Amino acid sequence: MTADPSSRRPATARAARTGDRPAPGAYDKYLAYAPQLDGDADPGEVVWTWVPYEDDPNQGKDRPVLVVGRAGRTLAGLMLSSQADRAEQRHWYALGPGAWDREERPSWIRLDRVIEVDEDGIRREGCVLERRRFELVAEELRTSYGWH
Repeated sequence: MTADPSSRRPATARAARTGDRPAPGAYDKYLAYAPQLDGDADPGEVVWTWVPYEDDPNQGKDRPVLVVGRAGRTLAGLMLSSQADRAEQRHWYALGPGAWDREERPSWIRLDRVIEVDEDGIRREGCVLERRRFELVAEELRTSYGWH
């Protein structure tokens, strides 16, 4: 095993670039708010997991991901970033600060790239996102990306 586990791609994580708009209904089974304080990652929770780089899917890093749904042991999530330049970039939505970031910097969530992770691929749980903020993200997915 290498000294830097974030540089290795676990077999349990993959990202699907959905382009400008996912096919309508493609992720209907995922969009839900159901956090439970039971130690498992649930929709509505921000967790840390390995996310592959877009330009080289064999590499990536641990980062926060908002879980938006579950299908069996597969979680669907959207990655977060605290890089301020995301505010001006297409497909990024302002989420605001949260406990997933030690410094509680403002974060943005990427709406056009779904991260699918096996339940065992979650490194650690970050926090539960308030229902109000989750519903704002869900509404953006519905109106701008055709989710249901």
